[in-house]
Amino acid sequence: MVDTATEQVGIRADGVRLEGELVVPGGATGLVVFAHGSGSSRHSPRNNAVASVLRDHGLGTLLFDLLTEEEDREYETRFDIDLLTERLLAATDWLRDREGTRDLHVGYFGSSTGAAAALRAAAERGDDVGAVVSRGGRVDLAADQLPAVTAPTLFLVGGADTTVLELNEEAASRLTCPNQLTVIEGAGHLFEGPGELERVADLAAEWFRRQLA
Repeated sequence: MVDTATEQVGIRADGVRLEGELVVPGGATGLVVFAHGSGSSRHSPRNNAVASVLRDHGLGTLLFDLLTEEEDREYETRFDIDLLTERLLAATDWLRDREGTRDLHVGYFGSSTGAAAALRAAAERGDDVGAVVSRGGRVDLAADQLPAVTAPTLFLVGGADTTVLELNEEAASRLTCPNQLTVIEGAGHLFEGPGELERVADLAAEWFRRQLA
């Protein structure tokens, strides 16, 4: 599928402007909002690679900066999951107020600390969020909210990322919504090996395509 033009957007939240890139293919069946991990941004090459595959499957994507450049310089702010969650919720509200996206089913793709924000935001939004995918997620940082998540959730974890794998297994056991944990054998936290990120993208695309239809 050929992407429509990428639209550079600005999302207002907490008195700041968060820069983003919105792409909605014609006939999109849903829209996936990306929540990046600490120190990352809308330019993340891994998330952009995943987003491209999602668009090939007929899904819209919003990649945006959860923090301003100034905020991102502060180490503590990068791990302020409450703040990251509020920014993700603000982006969701922005999509719901916007012509062309307000009626699309929304999903969240969270990486590392961004996965905690995605799960917390999904718990807050309830049925307004149709699916969550966590890639190497620090899902323990959303532990208290996990029982409130209703969106079908897919955990993708590298087999060599043993500590995060244990955290994801514990999180999956606490969810009451439909969920699945898939281990990418041999992969580390960043899925840098041959074919590993492609596997992540394909699994995420299938999950979102099915859940957001």
